[in-house]
Amino acid sequence: MRYMTTRNHDLFNDMFDDVFRAPVFTGNNIMKTDVREKDGKYILEVEVPGYKKEDVKISLFNGNLTISASHTTTDEEKDAKGKILRQERFSGNTSRTFYVGDAIKDTDIQASFSDGILKIELPTEQKKEEETKKYIEIL
Repeated sequence: MRYMTTRNHDLFNDMFDDVFRAPVFTGNNIMKTDVREKDGKYILEVEVPGYKKEDVKISLFNGNLTISASHTTTDEEKDAKGKILRQERFSGNTSRTFYVGDAIKDTDIQASFSDGILKIELPTEQKKEEETKKYIEIL
């Protein structure tokens, strides 16, 4: 049985340290969000570092605004002959939901993405459409 040398032992530990520093293990996978109110709008700035615009989805259902992000990456290192020395994969997803009220419609919401920051603007107050009394025919 071969024993690892100190150099290999450090390399082995470094590989595991890299894995356990990933956001999923450190608790940094929560979308940090700043919420401001300005000119009759709420402005949300959501940090989604490491994600591309196409990895991020925003949905509105029953007054809940949900932001989700998902991606998979592969990190591959080869030597000069093309032999794989290391290959790691990461798959991650995160989401966050905010209650914005039943009166907000998807057309009231504007979103943009730049440099790992998702910016969402929506009205602070929206009047719910008046319901009209509807009569049901008796057969």
